[in-house]
Amino acid sequence: MKRIIRQILNFAFVGVLATVIDYLVFALLFNGITIHYLVATIIAFVVSTIFNYWASMRYVFTSRYQDNQKMREFLIFVGLSILGLMLTTVLMKITVDLLLIHPNIAKILVTGLVMVFNFITRKIFIEGH
Repeated sequence: MKRIIRQILNFAFVGVLATVIDYLVFALLFNGITIHYLVATIIAFVVSTIFNYWASMRYVFTSRYQDNQKMREFLIFVGLSILGLMLTTVLMKITVDLLLIHPNIAKILVTGLVMVFNFITRKIFIEGH
């Protein structure tokens, strides 16, 4: 039980850092450069996913893959991230265009939901639990 609590706390810390990176890149692109919010969302997600993979595999998850299978692990992580990106994009579209929530606020709400999805799927597919 202590291990899972520590893992959740580590995941939360890495997630907070990845979220800060995600939001800062999004805000810079959307507010600073005025890139469309969906394009900014995708770019920010990619940047934060690269950081997230590195930090998650170093500090959060115990890989069940051997060194010669790290590419497979990375591809699984990226595949799950793409699912997370699709979920993020759909939820951003719903919250901004249908619910009329400002993109800056919507991004915060959506990120919280997708973080739960990310932990559960990575726990299952990276660690095999």
